[in-house]
Amino acid sequence: MLVATLLTNPAAPSLDGALVESLRNAWGGGDVVWLNSDEAAEFPVVEMPVNRWDVWADLQGMGVDLILQPIEGRRKKMLLADMDSTMIQQECIDELADEAGFGERVKDITARAMNGELDFDGALLERVGLLKGLDEAVIDQVLNTRITLMPGGRELVATMRAAGGYAALVSGGFTAFTAQVAERLGFDENRANTLLSENGHLTGDVKRPILGRQAKVESLERITARLGIAEADVIAVGDGANDLGMLGRAGTGVALHAKPAVAEQCDIRINHGDLSALLYVQGYARPDFVSA
Repeated sequence: MLVATLLTNPAAPSLDGALVESLRNAWGGGDVVWLNSDEAAEFPVVEMPVNRWDVWADLQGMGVDLILQPIEGRRKKMLLADMDSTMIQQECIDELADEAGFGERVKDITARAMNGELDFDGALLERVGLLKGLDEAVIDQVLNTRITLMPGGRELVATMRAAGGYAALVSGGFTAFTAQVAERLGFDENRANTLLSENGHLTGDVKRPILGRQAKVESLERITARLGIAEADVIAVGDGANDLGMLGRAGTGVALHAKPAVAEQCDIRINHGDLSALLYVQGYARPDFVSA
C-alpha cells in the first residue's frame, strides 16, 4: 500500500480540496486525511499510478508538491541533513567569499559543484584557496549577519527528537558553521570540514580528509550502526550532488529545493514546501509538531 501526499508552501497555503479529491478519485484512492488545512493532505493508493510524473509536473505548475511512497515504515528514527541551502538558506562559503571580495566567482563554482558539474573536493579547495588571509573574525560576522535558518527546521528536528529520533547534521561546509547551526536547531551531532588558520587568519586550506559525498555515506553507515538502527530507518535531506549518495542510501531521501540534476535522481522532491514537509511525508499532522 502506498500513500500520496500533497503539500504547498506553508507561508502561503493554497491546497485546493477539490484538487485533492479529484486526484484521489482518478487514482482510486482511499479517504483523504488533512494534515493541515489548505497546506497538506494525504490518501492511500493501492499501486503506483502510471502517470505519476505527469501529474507531478502538472501540480508543480500549481505550486503543489506530490510525494508517493510506501506507507509501511515511513516514520523514521533518524534525520540526516545537509546544512547549506538545506537547514540554512545560504551557502556559507559564498558568504565568506563575498566578504573577501570574491563573491561572484565563488558563487559560480559552488553552483556548478552542487549541480554535479565539478568534482566536489577540487571545487572546495579552489574556493577555500580564495579565502586565504581572511580574518577568522569574519566567520562570526557572517554567522551573525548573513545566515538564516530554513523555515520548518526547528520543528522538524524537535518533533523527530521528541518521538525518540536522532538528528545528525552532515555538511560539506565547515565546522565553524555546523557547530552553531546544530546548536540552534537542536541536532545531536554535526560533522563537516575544518577550515585551517594561523595567527587569526585563514590559510586557504582545510583539514584532511575532506568531507564530501562519500563521507556523508560513511556518516550514514557509522551513525546507524552505532545507534543499532537500519539505513531504512533514516530520512535524509539535501540539495546538492554531494548529497546524492546519502539520499540514495537512506530509507527516505528528500531533495529539498534541489539543483535540477540532483532532483531528477530522487523520487521525493520538495520544491514548494519547507522543511516541515519532511514531517508531513512521515505522516505527522500539524498539531503533532513540536515547537523548539
